[in-house]
Formats: sequence, C-alpha cells, structure tokens
Amino acid sequence: MSGEPSLVSEAESTTVPPVAPPMPGWKVPFYIAASVMFFLTQGLGLNLAFANLTQIQGTIAATTTESAWLSAAYMAPNVSLAIALVKIRMQYGVRNFAEVSILGFIVASLLNLFVSDLHSAIVVRFLSGIAGAPLSTLGFLYMLEAFEPAKKMTVGVSLAMTNTLLAAPITRLVSPSLLDYGEWRGLYTLEMALALLVMPIIYLLPLTPPPRVKVIVLGDIFSYLLVAIGFGCLAIILSVGRLYWWLEVPWLGVVLAIGIASLTIAIVVELRRPTPLIDVRWLLQPEILHLTAILLIFRLIAAEQTSVIMTFYQNAVGLLYDQLSMLYWIILAFSVIGGLICTVFMVYGFGWQIQFVALILMGVGALMDSQVTNLTRPEQMYLSQALMAAGAALFLPPSMSQGFKAALSKGPPYLVTFFVVFTFTQSIGGLIGSAFYGTLIIIREKFHSAVLTERVLLTDPHVAERVSQLSSSYGKVIGDSALLKGEGLALLGAQVSREANMLAYGDAFFVAAIIAFLSLAGLSLHVLFRFVRARLAEDQPQAAAPNP
Repeated sequence: MSGEPSLVSEAESTTVPPVAPPMPGWKVPFYIAASVMFFLTQGLGLNLAFANLTQIQGTIAATTTESAWLSAAYMAPNVSLAIALVKIRMQYGVRNFAEVSILGFIVASLLNLFVSDLHSAIVVRFLSGIAGAPLSTLGFLYMLEAFEPAKKMTVGVSLAMTNTLLAAPITRLVSPSLLDYGEWRGLYTLEMALALLVMPIIYLLPLTPPPRVKVIVLGDIFSYLLVAIGFGCLAIILSVGRLYWWLEVPWLGVVLAIGIASLTIAIVVELRRPTPLIDVRWLLQPEILHLTAILLIFRLIAAEQTSVIMTFYQNAVGLLYDQLSMLYWIILAFSVIGGLICTVFMVYGFGWQIQFVALILMGVGALMDSQVTNLTRPEQMYLSQALMAAGAALFLPPSMSQGFKAALSKGPPYLVTFFVVFTFTQSIGGLIGSAFYGTLIIIREKFHSAVLTERVLLTDPHVAERVSQLSSSYGKVIGDSALLKGEGLALLGAQVSREANMLAYGDAFFVAAIIAFLSLAGLSLHVLFRFVRARLAEDQPQAAAPNP
C-alpha cells in the first residue's frame, strides 16, 4: 500500500523559468484518467498478493508463514526506490524514465504468469517490487501535469493522494472473480493487462520535458545502497516478524542489526559529504520531525482499516471477499468523497482544520468498531468504516502539501530528503502499523483467553449446564459419558477462544481510537501554541514603539 509522489517537474522549474504553455481544457480529464490508471496498476500489483495470501498459498505449496515472504519480497526493494527515482528522472529525463518503467513492469507482470512454487514466487515478487515503484511516481506526475502551477499544491496533491487509497478496496472487490478464473495466474493476468493498457499513455499523453541536469555522483550510489539495505531489512522484519515471533528466531536479530548498521553508516557518510544525497541536518529540524510524526501517526490510525478489518473478517469471523463486497464499495465511495471534499477545502487554504475533522472521523469510527462481538457482521461496520475512509482521505493531502512546500523552498535537492520522510512514514509506517496491531491482537488474545479460562470450572453450575448443552448433540453417537463430557469441554474451549479473539480485536480498535484522539489533542495544543506565539509576536513591536 505505498505511493511515492513526485514534484520533479515543478522542482526543476525552480532552476529554469517555466515555459510550458497552459494545457487545453479538453486534455485535463485525460491526464487525470491517466494518473488514476497508473495508480491502479501499481496499487493492484502491490495488493493482489497481500490481500489473497490465504487463498493462493495452496497454489504455490506454501504455509501461512512462508507465504508472508511474498509481501516481504515485494516491499524490501520498493520502500527505498523513491529516493533514487528523484535523481534518476532529473538526469535522464521523464520520457526515458517512463518508457523503462513501463517495460520493466510489463516484464515483471509476465513473469508472474510462470510462477509455479514459493521460491519462484518470491523472486518474481522481488522484481515486481522494483518494477512497480516508478508507476505511482508517474501517477503523481500526470496528476500534477493536469493543473496550472497555482493548483498543483492543492488540487493536484489532494487528488493524487486520493488515488493512493483506491487500489486496496478495488483489490478486494475484483479478487473473487480473478481467483475463480485462474488463482495466482488469474490475479496477475489483470495486472499484465493493466500494464499493457498504460503503456500507450506515455506516447499519447506526453509529460512536459524539463531540462536534464547531471546530479548523480558515485557517492550517491553508495549512500543509496546503504539506505536500501537498511530500509529493506526493516521491511523484512516488519513483514514476517510477527509470524515467526519477534524473539523466537535468532536471524531476525541479525537482520535488524544489519539494517540499523547500514542506516547508521549512511547517516555518518551523508553528514560528511559536501553535497549529500540526504540532508540529515534538515531531517532533524523541528518542523520536519513534526511532519514525520504526523505522517507516522496517520499510518498507525489508517492501519485499522487497511489491515485490522481485513484480518478480523477473514481470520476471526471467517468471511470471504464476496461476502464483504458492499463494505468495500462503501470504503471506496467514501475515500473518493473525502478526497473531493479535501480538494475543495485546500483550494480555500484550509490545512489543520481539515486534519482536525479527519482525526475526529477516524477516532469515532475506530471507537465504534471497538464494540465488536462474534455477531458483528459487515452491516454493523458500514458507518464506522465510511468515517474511517473519509477521514483517511481528508488527513494526508494537507501534510503532503506542507512537506513539498518545505522541500521546494530549500531547492530541488531537498526533494530527495523529503522522500526519505515520506517513504519511511508511509511504506515503513504502513508495515509498522500492520505489525503493531497484529502483535497487539496476539498478546491480548492470550490475555483474554487466560482470564476466561480461569472461570471455566465444572463445579460452576452454569459451566456444567453449558457443557451439557454443547455435548447433547453428540449424545446419539457417543455412548461413553466421559468422552461426551470431553467433547462438550472441547466445544466450550473453542467458544472461549473465539470470544477471546473478539475481545482482542476490540482492544486493537480501541487503541486506534485512543491514538486518533490523542493526536487530536496534540493538534489542538499545537494550533493553540502557534496562535499564542503569533499574538505575542504582534504585541512586541507595539510595546517597543515609543509613545508620541
């Protein structure tokens, strides 16, 4: 679920005055549609395997734990490529960049059709992660190309960020038909078809070619490789650590140590370079740290919908995607509605006000979800998930616009540094959210199961009566009273486990609500602090002025 936005065309225009004529009005819808196609192609490539691990693991002869390596293999190279792509476009041009990107993605999609086992699937997913990274970048470029410079930071960014939310629900909607068509190959036949459809776009709808600038030096390659290794190790650990359990297998610690060491060396190297790939000092400025915290918190809250809801209905309730279609239609619709509303308000200069409303919506939605029981079905979550989807669409564009403006004000080289922030908070942050809630659910399920089991005593008349009721259906086939009672206890134990699971999911939803409301309180204090500081700054010149 990651997108790597780009403002390279605008960034380069800060060094050379823009000369491109305004786009004719009839072309704008085509460029917007092209942007949607690029985002969907990349997003489906990311989500098709992740959303259908349970269904396809039999096709590739893999266990649940082994199939998780498909997500790890995709994310390991994908999470850091946005950092390199900024300079690659600057030096080699948007047209060449687009052509190579599309051809690479078509080849990777074609290879998916020849997957026959887990090992080949992991290799192909790794290549898909490399090939898929540029597509969302092209999606952003096409969206920004459609608007005049004054609207790129408002309408363009808002619509582009809305597009990043569409692929996840669409994946769940189309997956049942694709799995029926051909299981793994059915999923990736659609991906290859989309790749072939977007290929003519780069020729029929060309992007404005900015001047090329030689910006890549040998030191950049070394620094990027260190960052790629560090981010890749983190992606692997966050993808599979919960399944192997964090402290149970030694190699998880080795991978984590390699990742931390690589990032540490990269920071030391970049601090000593006169023209660094990543300006670490700028990353440590208070406003950038504040932006990083905002984006990371957003991913933690949004993971309630992108990760927890899916596992709740698949694993805890046992529903399939065709039984959840209406829920995902609602999520898709309100993501679009929220994105369009955000676009309108950003045009009028609203920023923190939009985020204030978004946090309220997401907090209320998560709080409503925390009341889940074993009777909860999709119908009971239509409203709460609509609020979550609208809130997610409202929250991200103002932060993204703020980050781009901060980077552009410093100059084009700082776009690379900003992409470190965005990649870490969105790609790595999404994995952190999934790992955090998955771990929390496991821990809380064990806790609730222990508490409930303590109260299951046959000396309790209510428990004895329940065991008798559950075992009565087997009375005609089991004559031994001891075996009959054991069967009743086994059925009661299954019910206790199910109830503990429901309580654990309720705790996860409640934690998401707490994070949202704490973030709302933090935003309120931040706005109040800025207001007070601005008033004090206004009063000081008046106090310093001499009396007539």
